[in-house]
Amino acid sequence: MTTEPRTESRTELQSEPDQAWLGPAEEPAGQTGQAVQAGRHRRAPEERSSYREIFAIGEFRAIWSAQVLSCAGDQVAQVAIAILVYGRTHSPFLTALAYALTYLPPIAGGPLLSGLADLFPRRRVMITCDLFRVGTVGLMAIPGIPFAALCALLFCTVLTSAPFSSARTALLPDILPGDKFVLGSAVGNITYQASQILGFVAGAAIVGVLHPNKTLGIDAVSFGISAFIVLFWVKARPSPRREGTARPSLWSVSADGIRIVFGSRILLTLLLFGWLAGFYIVPEGLAAPYARALHGGPLTVGLLMAAMPMGMVVGAFLLSRVAAPSARIRMMGWLAVLSCAPLIGSAWNPPLWAVLLLWIVAGAGGAYQLAAAAAFVRALNPSTRASAFGLAQSGLYAVQGLGILAGGAIAQVIGAPLAVGLAGLVGLTAATMLAISWTRLRLHLIQAQQG
Repeated sequence: MTTEPRTESRTELQSEPDQAWLGPAEEPAGQTGQAVQAGRHRRAPEERSSYREIFAIGEFRAIWSAQVLSCAGDQVAQVAIAILVYGRTHSPFLTALAYALTYLPPIAGGPLLSGLADLFPRRRVMITCDLFRVGTVGLMAIPGIPFAALCALLFCTVLTSAPFSSARTALLPDILPGDKFVLGSAVGNITYQASQILGFVAGAAIVGVLHPNKTLGIDAVSFGISAFIVLFWVKARPSPRREGTARPSLWSVSADGIRIVFGSRILLTLLLFGWLAGFYIVPEGLAAPYARALHGGPLTVGLLMAAMPMGMVVGAFLLSRVAAPSARIRMMGWLAVLSCAPLIGSAWNPPLWAVLLLWIVAGAGGAYQLAAAAAFVRALNPSTRASAFGLAQSGLYAVQGLGILAGGAIAQVIGAPLAVGLAGLVGLTAATMLAISWTRLRLHLIQAQQG
């Protein structure tokens, strides 16, 4: 996929919303400057990359290293803040409030602030966000800081993650062209899921050895190292906005992202595929009451919370490593169905081993998110890539929060096993409708990506 921005004017994009998602077509390998004869029995082999190839790219290693530092720091900080707040207030409500502040900022400011990465050079946005978080987390590490100030700093810290993440995702297609971008996305997804599996345990161990304030100090240093890596090992690129024109406002850039996504049936369908996570996130949110229904203890809670991320890691690895690019697009609808269908079995309250198996299979089905996210980002005009991704990411946070909230309310009435089963049933219905719709749309996307 070429990295040069398209040259259509804003008027052209507005007059043809269904074509706004289309990126420049790729030339098949070995066919540069030659006409490719299309035929039923003659098709150029699809480009497939390996993990060795993407890690051989220095810029990707830098971006990935920055992500590892960010994920590790975030997980350790969440544990440290929970222990710090509870130790000072002895209030479960205030502890939960501080934890909830890690979900609210991307919903509140994500769609707007993500547009910064479409106005300014994306490398600069990443460095600025990291340095800002060095300051906010460093202030949080000061002993005796008031609770209100701690919450305000935490809110600002998490809010800054929205433009950082959007800039990083928008930059990846420039660093990893073609199928390399899909594998790079898979590495990022696996890194995130692995941090969820190991982060809380490692975080608790670190906080147990160090004071929570010192742990937050280490987190601040990690953001500084991330900024250093991006500064010296990621190439400086110009702003994605068109040169020679007046810089649009942040509001107009964000509005462009919303209009482009909701003006294209394919982009909107891919967006809804991502938001299906609001249904299959319910088991993780109900792990503690579900463990109680199984007469289990803290170990059971940990196993239940790790089941779906573990399945996601396995599914993402297999999907990115084994399936061809077009096969990922074709399989996406049925994998979405698989992400919800096994959860229905929870309604019969099976034993722990069966629940873990069902949830691991559902997590593996959730790997369709890899194909959906990669197709979504690659299909966007490079100049509006960050703002559109910010919309998708903020919506994902929102549906996950609402899904957990609704699941908890339902579980309060009918119990956790039935609530998980119901979430699986409703999610299966939505996934089936999307899969049927996707069958009619996917050919267009496959042809556009194959050129």
